[in-house]
Amino acid sequence: MSQTLTQPQLTPNGATAEALAPRWMVVIYDNDVTPVEVVIHTLMVATGCDLTEAQIETWEAQEFGKAPVHFATRDECEAAASVIQRIGVKAEVSPEWND
Repeated sequence: MSQTLTQPQLTPNGATAEALAPRWMVVIYDNDVTPVEVVIHTLMVATGCDLTEAQIETWEAQEFGKAPVHFATRDECEAAASVIQRIGVKAEVSPEWND
């Protein structure tokens, strides 16, 4: 029995194209309306992070006015931001680096 194997597409430096794709991020902003517990739970649902990470990110948004909460592809970040915005928290998606 024969199998067909496919080689990953490599760039000149040997990295895969996916590895070189720009990463995106979700940034949330503090508000005085949404309860902290709701923000923490929503971050866990939207981004798949654990309780400790969600608590730290929520604290950071409270203390500094905003916090990066997720890094992934643009589509994944858009999906996470959509979930977060449903609870009234402002969430923006942007490239991780503005080159």
